[in-house]
Amino acid sequence: MSVPATAVYAAGAVCWRLIDGRIHVLVVHRTVYGDVTIPKGKVDPGETLPQTAVREIAEETGLAVALGVPVGVSRYQLPSGREKIVHYWAAHVTDKAVLASTFRPNAEIAALEWVTPKRARSYLTYEPDRDILDHFIALVDQGVTETFALIVLRHAKARSRSAWEGEDATRPLVERGVQQAAELVGTLSAWRPRRIVSSPAVRCATTVTPFGAATGIAIKRDDGISQDAWDAGRDEVRRVIGKRVRVGRSAVVCSHRPVLPEIMREIALATGTPLGSYVSDAADLDFGGFSVVHLSRSNPSSGIIAIETHAPTA
Repeated sequence: MSVPATAVYAAGAVCWRLIDGRIHVLVVHRTVYGDVTIPKGKVDPGETLPQTAVREIAEETGLAVALGVPVGVSRYQLPSGREKIVHYWAAHVTDKAVLASTFRPNAEIAALEWVTPKRARSYLTYEPDRDILDHFIALVDQGVTETFALIVLRHAKARSRSAWEGEDATRPLVERGVQQAAELVGTLSAWRPRRIVSSPAVRCATTVTPFGAATGIAIKRDDGISQDAWDAGRDEVRRVIGKRVRVGRSAVVCSHRPVLPEIMREIALATGTPLGSYVSDAADLDFGGFSVVHLSRSNPSSGIIAIETHAPTA
């Protein structure tokens, strides 16, 4: 989607939690404007939109969150005439995060309030916020708010086959690939993956090494999603993906371009999702690009809830 070069970008989330068995969402009362909104903020230089959403929520509310399903994009004109484009996700706030919140009323945010979605709709000052809340309410009505993400990642830029004399699996990343791997850390962290599964190939393992080092998550190297296994017809994509779907925890799966379509296909099949062009489109990734496939933890039969695809930043 083309947007004006002068557009202002921002990101936020519909933060939700269970209180007495009912879903409540968080609204913020802003000090200066005297309005009620969904937590959000402008993108800082060098940030991606998912990074912005997590950072802004932490700064405005003191809450550490992991992003869930995307719930829409609002676009409106600022008094200056520039267009503002705000991307939103759902974000489940755990009891632990609430207890650890560092929020104090300040010059920007006067108060936080947890209310039912219906009440939030009447509280919110702006129509674009109500539209975003309606997208979230639709998820609630479908029973698919409790989700996890499978992040399907293509390895970063590596030495070409023609420029490498060793075995294909030992091809290293080029300088650009090393930069891509480093820049993945902040964005992947927005979904708080709990596992990293990678092809044993050097170019794949090296791509996820910075993220593993930053989070302390061990990298599980699995030949079942390697290109060597794929080329030999002995891949085990179904086993690898089936386990990730059964476990129901967010994970990064790093593999190769020829294997990615089968990984996406197996996610669809494992969740009973009809196959379509959107599945193959999500597998068409550049070096260092990834697709986030959102699945319901509470309602597995609902299939793929959403897919968002992110291009490399370097």
